[in-house]
This record gives sequence, structure tokens and C-alpha cells, in this order.
Amino acid sequence: MKKLFGLFYTNLFLTGRLFTGLGGCAVLFLLSFFFPWLGIVPELAFWALLLLTFADLLMLYRPSKTIFAKRHAPERLSNSDDNELGVYIESNYPFTISAGIIDEIPFQFQKRDVWFKTILKPGEHKLISYMLRPTKRGEYDFGMVRVFARSPLGLISRRFNFEQAETLPVYPSFLQMRKYELMAISNRLNEIGIKKIRRLGHSMEFEQVKTYVPGDDYRTINWKATARQGSLMTNFYTDEKSQQVYCVVDKSRAMKMPFDGLSLLDYAINASLVLSNIALLKEDKAGLITVAEKIGAVIPADRRPTQMNKILEVLYKEKTRYLETNMEALYSTIRNVVKQRSLVVFFTNYESMNALQRQLPFLKRIAKFHLLLVVFFENTELKHLSEQPARDVEGIYIKTIAEKFAYDKKMIVKELAKHGIQSILSAPQNLTINTINRYLELKAKQRI
Repeated sequence: MKKLFGLFYTNLFLTGRLFTGLGGCAVLFLLSFFFPWLGIVPELAFWALLLLTFADLLMLYRPSKTIFAKRHAPERLSNSDDNELGVYIESNYPFTISAGIIDEIPFQFQKRDVWFKTILKPGEHKLISYMLRPTKRGEYDFGMVRVFARSPLGLISRRFNFEQAETLPVYPSFLQMRKYELMAISNRLNEIGIKKIRRLGHSMEFEQVKTYVPGDDYRTINWKATARQGSLMTNFYTDEKSQQVYCVVDKSRAMKMPFDGLSLLDYAINASLVLSNIALLKEDKAGLITVAEKIGAVIPADRRPTQMNKILEVLYKEKTRYLETNMEALYSTIRNVVKQRSLVVFFTNYESMNALQRQLPFLKRIAKFHLLLVVFFENTELKHLSEQPARDVEGIYIKTIAEKFAYDKKMIVKELAKHGIQSILSAPQNLTINTINRYLELKAKQRI
């Protein structure tokens, strides 16, 4: 009995309407001292308010069937993307109610305003949708769904607690991966910034013989097939297939720098996930290597249907380390694991020429055996500072330092090119598109 009474009063809340009524009664009692003709009006108003409150209690607590609510969430969330969640609510009250809904979302979002209001008629149900954008990979704990119901009187509010504690994993941006996948399947990558690459010559990967159409290269005419068919036929070539593409993700302290809520490591992980998927769609083999002060995960290049799941599971668990990258271990791993010439895409970050010079000897060795593409990040904050006009001596100093760092980034690109190493200097938000562009360009030019 004591427990039931405890549940009763802990879930009972007084509303502003009730306090307004009590305030009105207090004013009437005060005025009755100065205006005796009010008589028993204040008492009648007070007792009427009590009766309405008691009736409100009966309306909310007497029915056996009241309210049902449940959270609708996907099995996993996509990092850095807007993920749609929802709360399903159903009213079994015999009258129209107004409901306030609180969904206890994980503390990582630092949001205290996940509050929804709705009106429900008898027997009506609704699905209220909202968006969450996580910025860190890992496990996110959701709490209860709480509903605050009011009758048409609106003097009190009854709280309903629905136990729905669950833990959802936040994976690298698989929503972004699917978007690019659909674009690649329908040959619409150019709609989101992927450039069309002009081919120089054609590859030796023969696909089919097709009817000649104006604009086809006359050098590809198949004269034997033409003689058999009685009309011009040409050989159709496609990109080389079964080439190996390795994404090497640096997890050292250089990748800890934040941008727009995400670390550089998360941008590199999202880009490597999309690139691996595009490579598999182009019928190449995708592999993955992670490295910090020691070698992390190594997934040999393959094109099996399960390859993307392996890469996704590995990238989900990766975290930033706080030591320097062990380039010697990386070079040794690549030499032992990658047996044939491959495209090695190295996601890292350099802030100065000294940082590059420490790694350059190993990068040159890797470039002897493979096509090496170094992807590093443009410091957009420094670029913004360098473009701002200086207003005082301090501003001139800051602008000069910012321009010096921006200049160092450009010098790094030139230094890599001098040693025959491909590079991409990209803003974090453009990393995925720029990486796919370069992959398609290298593939079209038959550099792999």
C-alpha cells in the first residue's frame, strides 16, 4: 500500500492552471476583507476548485487502459549524420488528452530540450520523429520514455514512465557510404561533386563487342565482327578490375584535432569507408591498415561480399592514440602484406615541414613499390585568419603566422610531388569527395 501511494504522488504534478486558480481564490479571500458583499463567493470558488481537481484526478487515474509509448530507433546510428528516431504514443483514454513527451537521450548529445507536445483523441496514436547527430563513435545509452498526460481540465498532470533502456552503437558514417554507393551504381556521382575524368587512351580490360555509334574511337573497330554482322562493330573496354586499394589510417596524436564536432580521425575513417565501398563497386579489392605507435588492424585486400562488414567493424573500434606514428612498422607491414602493386591511400596530417621530413624516407620507400597517395588536412581556421584584414599590430602578427602555416601546407604538397608521391590537401568537410575524385582519376589514367 505504501509503495502504491509512493508511486501515486511521485507521478502526480500540479500544473500552472491549478496554481492560477489557487491564486485567484487567495485574491478573492483578500478582497472579502475590504468588500463584505462578496460573502461566501471566495469559499465557493475554493471548494469548486477542489472538486474540479478531484474530478481531474479521477479522470486521469481511474481508467484501467491509459497510455502506451515506445521509442523507435534503428539498430545502429551513423556518425556525423542526422539519424531519424521516433516516439510512438497511443492514448486509450475515453477523452482527448494533451501529452508532453520526454525521451531520455544519451548524455553525449548534451541536449535538454527533447520535449514534444501533442494532442491525442480517444484511441488515437501518433509517431513523433526527431533527429540526432552523433559526433563520436562508440556506445550510446538511452533511458526511459516519459509521458505527462493532462485531461481537458488541465489542473494536474500524470506522469507515465516506460522502461526502455537500450544501448545503440554509433558506427562510422554508413549513411554517407550508402549515398555514394547509390550514386556510383546509377553513374550519378557527378551530381555531388565527383568530376568526370577524361580518359587518355583505353584500358586493356575487354568487356564486349557492341554496335558502332558516332563518336566511338574508330581504332577500336572490330573488323572480323563487322564482316560477320554486316555493320560496324567496335570493341568496348572498361576499367581494369581486381586492383588492390589499401586505406591506411593514421591514429596518432596528429589526428586528434577537432573540426565541426568531429576529430580528423573520424573524417579519415568516414572517407576510407566510402572509398573502400566505391572500390568494391568498381570491382577492385579493398583493404585496410591502421597505425599509430604500433600497427593496429590489418585487413588484406579482398572483394568478397563480407569485406565491407569487416572494414566497418574494425573502423568502429578505432580510437586516437597520443604518440607518434611508427613509420618503420608501417613500411614493414605494407611490404609483408601487400604483395602486388597497389594504390595505398595514407590518411594523416602534417602541420609543418619538420613533421613531413621525419616520415619522408619511409614514404619514399613505400612509393617505390606502390602508388602512394598521401591525404592530409587543410587547417580551415588558419586559412580564415589569413584572409581576414589586420586591424592592429596584434592582428598583423596573427595574420603573418597563419599565412606561414598555410604556406607550409602548400610546400608539403610540392615536396611530396618532387619525390613522385601523389597528395591531397583537403578541407575536412570535402575530404570524401576529393578522395573519390583522385581515385577515379588515377584509375582512368591507368596509374594503378
